[in-house]
Amino acid sequence: MTSAEAGFVSSTRRFYDAIAEDYAEMFAGERAEPRDGAVLAGFAELVGGGGQVADLGCGPGRTTAYLASLGLDVFGLDLSESMLAIARRENPGLRFRQGSMLELDIPDGTLAAAVSWYSSIHTPVDRLPFLFAEFHRVLAPGGYLLLAFQAGDQPLTLDRPFGHPVTLDFERRRPEAMAELLEAAGFRLRSRTVREAEEELGESAAQAFLIARKLVGTL
Repeated sequence: MTSAEAGFVSSTRRFYDAIAEDYAEMFAGERAEPRDGAVLAGFAELVGGGGQVADLGCGPGRTTAYLASLGLDVFGLDLSESMLAIARRENPGLRFRQGSMLELDIPDGTLAAAVSWYSSIHTPVDRLPFLFAEFHRVLAPGGYLLLAFQAGDQPLTLDRPFGHPVTLDFERRRPEAMAELLEAAGFRLRSRTVREAEEELGESAAQAFLIARKLVGTL
């Protein structure tokens, strides 16, 4: 990992370690079904019941638990040990591990599917090709990837959330640019969904969901 990578990775870890309990409480109402659960349900149906699925950047485990409730053999991975502590506490029957999405301790070609549910948004744009290459590496040929992110051009900066002395940028991306990066990494786009912001829920940007598939015949 380069020094630039180490910088943004460690900043992300510090941020979520600091806000973990407050973050989990803020989204406590989504424990049964995360917002946009229909997207996850459609993805789970596409993947089917065979093979292992990784929820990469799982946070407190809400999405992991929902995918498990849909019948997937899923585990969660996150940078933040504080987030993982909440995930394990609230989901004692599920598996969670600490790690970086850019350096996955997962053998090549072993996952049936991977989910990056608003977890690529702290990766600088110039590192996205490396991130998507890592996603591609761990997926089996024909494996599926679900990528969720806020649509737009300008990042959102959170400074001292919940009163904690941390700051982090939340990058917004153009769906067409993300689709191009996925295709360059060896994926074929299966679906692209963008919905408008729900301002009554505090959203300030449209939400984008891309489903891509690793090409059969690629390593």
